[in-house]
Amino acid sequence: MAAGLLLLVCAGAVLYSAEAQEPYNELPDNFKMGVDLAFEQLNSHAGVQHHFRFLKSVEKSEIESGFGVKYLYHHFYLKPTRCPKGTTESNPQRCPFRNDRPLMDCAVCYKTAADQIEADPKPYVYCIQRPRVTEEMRTTRREHCKKMSYNSGAPTLLAVSTG
Repeated sequence: MAAGLLLLVCAGAVLYSAEAQEPYNELPDNFKMGVDLAFEQLNSHAGVQHHFRFLKSVEKSEIESGFGVKYLYHHFYLKPTRCPKGTTESNPQRCPFRNDRPLMDCAVCYKTAADQIEADPKPYVYCIQRPRVTEEMRTTRREHCKKMSYNSGAPTLLAVSTG
């Protein structure tokens, strides 16, 4: 009986560990697109040496503007792995997280129409090592994204006077 209980606990731990490894798969597709933009930007920098994986979302918002148009904001963390940059590993267990490098703190905002990212306004992607992030930077990123959605015709409240 004790062996059966131990087996059950071990199987649960392995299953939980596998699920915890890929929170990216739990994201809705429209937010995955923004994480993919951040991956593209990171991989384009010569100074980035390691493959990154999505760790967790900090904040997400979505404004529906009508006619299939949405404005999305996503603040999240990416964590470096032991694999070299450019790795396209389908098994995340083969690219374990590194604990000797800082997280990347990323914020992205973009407009989608028919579930595709629109070129206008240009998607905003801002990633920086977490120890370097300041509260002022976080505020600036949020404000930039708010302006982007409102300047592009996102819904606003209109006052109507009757008189």
